[in-house]
Amino acid sequence: MRTGVVPRSFSEAAAALAGAAAERRAVRIIGGGTKLGWGGPVDAEALVLRTEQLSRVVVNDDNTATLGAGTPLVRAQAHVGYSGRMVAIDPQLGLGRRPEATVGGVIATADSGPLAHRYGLPRHQIVGLTVALSNGAVVRSGLRVDAAQDGYDLMRLFCGSFGTLGLLLAVDVRLHPLPQSSATALGSSADASVIREATQLIAREHQELQALDVAWRDGNGGLLAQTAGPDAEQAATAVAETMIAAGLRNTDIRTDDSSLWARQRAGQRSAEHAVVRVHARRSELDLVLSVATELNASVVGRAALGISYFTLEVDQVARLRASLPAGAGAVVLDLPEGADAGVERWALPDGPTLTLMRDLKAAFDPAGVCNPGLFVGG
Repeated sequence: MRTGVVPRSFSEAAAALAGAAAERRAVRIIGGGTKLGWGGPVDAEALVLRTEQLSRVVVNDDNTATLGAGTPLVRAQAHVGYSGRMVAIDPQLGLGRRPEATVGGVIATADSGPLAHRYGLPRHQIVGLTVALSNGAVVRSGLRVDAAQDGYDLMRLFCGSFGTLGLLLAVDVRLHPLPQSSATALGSSADASVIREATQLIAREHQELQALDVAWRDGNGGLLAQTAGPDAEQAATAVAETMIAAGLRNTDIRTDDSSLWARQRAGQRSAEHAVVRVHARRSELDLVLSVATELNASVVGRAALGISYFTLEVDQVARLRASLPAGAGAVVLDLPEGADAGVERWALPDGPTLTLMRDLKAAFDPAGVCNPGLFVGG
């Protein structure tokens, strides 16, 4: 892919978008390049706009940080960590040894990791946004805007927009204390309904958990529950007791647990298979896991949030959608190279949702130039 435009300032980025809009030329927005396959192909003649120079980290006095959209998230996390705090957004940051995913890319794709259990999804952690629109405007929203603004909630709209509404320039995020120690309680079962019931009991009885994840493969799986703080091991022991009461077996406590959670995050990406992000009700976790068994898929995910990542063969994607509980949503993320043809990444029925998406696209990007091939509304 060509080098394209690499703006060094917000005004340069806005001008590049406006110039493309004037020419009716599509724009492909790229951060670290770790999710180029997400969302589908873009016109080969599109102007490539790279965010790598929009990279800065400012730790503010109010337990927030301002992060340039082109900042690698791993660098932002390390910088904030020096102050004893953390950015509690922890998705897989790339395949293999490439932790290059940028702040803008993570927010634009609504990517998340195990810490979402306690701290919420990215849209819940953003307190401000700065964006460039295709009309050349730079728009700010959030705590650092002097006057109250009427209109759209930019923080919710741009998180998960896949760059189709405009270019993220910077985000303000909440910071949280960085735990000095952690421990993880593990429990397993081959009965998906036991895992569902255990999830509900653990989430209710242990509301201080950092993370509560599910892992499932070949008709067997279990839960991972992470505690943090000076009494992490003691708290994890209490969670293990709840797991036993809920019918889980093979319970264990790990105080050196970083590899467990690295494996969970790694399960959200694949170079050889399709990865589908599924949203369903927490009460339907057993149904979701049963579908995985039927399709010979593996699953990792946020057990109490209803977010699951399926890794499966490409030819099973349509069957997965047809087998999910009514009301569940599914978005295809990773696909093996060359396997995009015939795979519907989003499956949205005609109706009010699609109409609203088209209206938002028209309002923010009337020229239709921002990542147009990724726009699911047509």
